[in-house]
Amino acid sequence: MNEMGSQGAGKFPAISAETARRMDEYASAVIGLPSLILMENAAVSISAEALALLDGKDSVCVFCGKGNNGGDGFAAARQLLTRGKKPAVFLAAEPEEIRADAQINLAALLKLGGCPAYFAGAKKRGDILDRTRSCGLVIDALLGTGIKGNVSGIYAEMIDIINSSGVPVLSVDIPSGLNADDGSIMGECVEAAVTVTFPAAKRGMFLKDGPRVCGRIVPRDLGVPLDVLMKGVKGSNL
Repeated sequence: MNEMGSQGAGKFPAISAETARRMDEYASAVIGLPSLILMENAAVSISAEALALLDGKDSVCVFCGKGNNGGDGFAAARQLLTRGKKPAVFLAAEPEEIRADAQINLAALLKLGGCPAYFAGAKKRGDILDRTRSCGLVIDALLGTGIKGNVSGIYAEMIDIINSSGVPVLSVDIPSGLNADDGSIMGECVEAAVTVTFPAAKRGMFLKDGPRVCGRIVPRDLGVPLDVLMKGVKGSNL
């Protein structure tokens, strides 16, 4: 199964989680785009797809993890806020656990005001579920392609809330809990209506449970053409 033509991918090229990581590194280290810019580019695509899915509705619940996937979620919430929408963020971590670019985007979002943020354990499951059921869209930015082991704890709880809400879900890069390489579910997994993935679909989206939980797959670039990234990664030592 080669990177640019995985079996079952149809019209989409599909890459491994490791190739996606190396592409991000190449874009930053060689092309010169800081990871903060890559995160912002992702957020622009996420928010554009979210606006189309909202179809005039205003309320959005954004579930964020503590890593870069969560950082994409914070930035997307800010993009939606500036476009007159009403996002609320539910974070599967405490503020001090957020690092690097994700922390920068969280801080910017909080300084703007207008977007309530609820940190781990701050609200009961029933309250979060009620809030989620009343919104027009859920954005799943909990876990990305680097997941190790089965989902547990607050991440599993939040995935259950998302799936129990009955609200359309947009997953960022990959549905949280799906193995990006083999399509297996890592204990719990978000069931998305749409997955906006960067900079290409992942192999696991077309294998095993992938097609069932990914919904409509929307590949988007991060400001660098995919063929440039692919050639660069193949020809570099990154």
